[in-house]
This record gives sequence, C-alpha cells and structure tokens, in this order.
Amino acid sequence: MLAVLTSSIWHRVRADQTETIVSLSTSQPRCCILLQKPIVPEELYRGIRDSQLVGLLGYSNEGLPVFAVGVGLSTFDRASVHYYIQSHIQINEYRDRVILPAATKKYGKHISICIKILDMTGLKLSALNQIKLLTTIASIDNLNYPEKAQTYYIVNAPYVFSACWKVVKPLVQERTRNKIDVLSSCGEDDLLKIMDYSSLPHFCRKRSSDSVKYSESSSGNCYSLDHPFHLQLYNYVKQQFLLCQPAQPVKQGSVHVTLPEDADKEVIADTLESKLKKFKDLNISQGSTH
Repeated sequence: MLAVLTSSIWHRVRADQTETIVSLSTSQPRCCILLQKPIVPEELYRGIRDSQLVGLLGYSNEGLPVFAVGVGLSTFDRASVHYYIQSHIQINEYRDRVILPAATKKYGKHISICIKILDMTGLKLSALNQIKLLTTIASIDNLNYPEKAQTYYIVNAPYVFSACWKVVKPLVQERTRNKIDVLSSCGEDDLLKIMDYSSLPHFCRKRSSDSVKYSESSSGNCYSLDHPFHLQLYNYVKQQFLLCQPAQPVKQGSVHVTLPEDADKEVIADTLESKLKKFKDLNISQGSTH
C-alpha cells in the first residue's frame, strides 16, 4: 500500500536517487531482460516471497485477476533491494504477458486491468523505513505499468493507517485516490459482491477453523513459492532464460578421401558419395547412443 501512497511523491527523492529510479523504470527492454533472469538459488527466491507478500487469488465476476498484497506484514529483509525490484518487475511482466491474455481468452473479452486487495494487518509506522524501496517500485509502476489496477481495496486497516492516510492523502494523485476503497474490517461482505468466495484471500475471510486451515496450506497461502501462481511464474522465468541462451555450435568433422590423380568426375563423385554416407551413418549411430 505504501507503494501506492507514495506514487505521487517519488520526485521528491534526491537528484541522484531519482536518476537511478528513472534508469530502472524507463527502460522497457531492461524490464524484459529481468523477466529472463531467474532469481537463484531457489532458497533466495523463497525468502523474497516470504518477505514481499504478493500473490494471485483468482478472478472477479468480471474476469479481472485478483491480487493480494500483504502490506503490513511485508518486511523486505531477506534480500538486497535490487532483488525485490527484480521480483516486482517479473510479477508485473508475467501478469501482462500471461495472466491478462489468459483471462481475455477465458472470459471472451479484452481484459487489461486487475484488482488489488491490500491487507494492512500488522502495519506499523516502522514500515516507513522502506520508503526508498517502495518509492522506487511505485515509480517503476507509474512509468511502465500505468492504469493496470481497477481498484485498490484496503482491508484490516489498523488505527495507525488512519493517521498515516491523513498525512499522505494530499500527496496522492487524484486518479489514484479515486481507485482506493477502504473497506470495513476484513471486507468479506463487500468483496463477495464482486467475486466468489474461492477468490477471497484468507485475510478477508471471517475467522473460522476452515479459513485458518486454508491459509496455512500451501495452496491457501498465495504468497508462498509453493502456491501454483508463484511456481508457474518461477518456471516461466527459468524457461525464458533457457530460450534466450545461445544455441550450441554444430559439431563438425572431417573425412579423408584418397583419389588417384587420373580419376575422372564419375569416380570422384561416387567416392565422395560413399564416404559421406559412411560419415552420416557414423554420426547417426553416435547420436543414438546419447
């Protein structure tokens, strides 16, 4: 959520920091390159997923992808800043290249936007310590992925959020403010008007033993690397990496042919054809053994 709230104040960062932000966010080819660069080892990526809480829940009644963002519980303390930025860009690129086109095909209409549900559970003033990272992420979104969210639903907002919102609200662009909808409590009743129960994140479900079990399972925790969305995303990035690798050089060989000095054209042709056939058969037999 802080990334959203700071989207209009990123220009207040010092000049040297602003230059870094612009170089990251205005280079669309670089965004594409980051999609082809998996974060390894896997344990590092797992740590990022456990500290940068973002996940895909399902789809709204209109077919819009529903993303959950654990604002209050994201710590950004398991990797360096550039890994979190890289991960954020990869999620955005995967959304635009795979998720949105798939939704368009599934629902039979053009879908180019999504819904984001921002969970404020655990939000503290100390979250402002990540203002530089969140400002950078917001700047990247503004320059490369504008107008990709239909609505930002805020749920489980603690008292500290109200205090922060009073300060930040005047700094937020009007178009962004118009998309923010603060829901009462966990927001379940309101969200069920636009999506099925199966698309609700666990933090929007009224407390019950079933919802607790669901949130603790790998399929229920949409933030986890074990969730289908993140597994598919991670595998997609690795596939893009392999596709971009240069092709292996073709193996070459040679064959020695001895010809008499007075050989005519027919003899030369027959001899070469015979030798080449043997050479070809040898390559085939060697290939079948690998």
